[in-house]
Amino acid sequence: MRILGIDPGLRNLGWGVIDAEGSRLRHVANGVCVSEGSDLAARLLSLHGQLSGILARFAPEAAAIEQTFVNKDGAATLKLGQARGIALLVPAQFGLTVGEYAPNTVKKTVVGVGHADKAQVLHMVRMQLPGTEIAGPDAADALAIAICHVHHQSVHRLKVRA
Repeated sequence: MRILGIDPGLRNLGWGVIDAEGSRLRHVANGVCVSEGSDLAARLLSLHGQLSGILARFAPEAAAIEQTFVNKDGAATLKLGQARGIALLVPAQFGLTVGEYAPNTVKKTVVGVGHADKAQVLHMVRMQLPGTEIAGPDAADALAIAICHVHHQSVHRLKVRA
């Protein structure tokens, strides 16, 4: 199964594509969509176009996204939510189901600790996808989200069989 992980952001939206065959993971691609435009609408449109191109190019079978956490800056949280809306919309336009995971769930799944820092996430993603050149912290987070999705889907399948 080919999975697209998405780390939503209004300025930088990280993405990563992996193939999973049983417990084997293989890196396909990763990168960062950098929004362009002078206003919010143009930036969201830019992210929509870039993410649509990624889905068209890599044809994932499923997608996973990190859930938004609310911080003290309400305006920043709202803007992140709008970027997250694009990250949910585009895979849905391609007919994909989208798994959603809390940041702590992703970190606990990939690193083993729910409050891991970005360096720990990057290190563990490199361990699970050896030889992969990662485009930056946002792309590493996106790959971690995809890995988390694979793990949780495997656990779900085991529970269904039982």
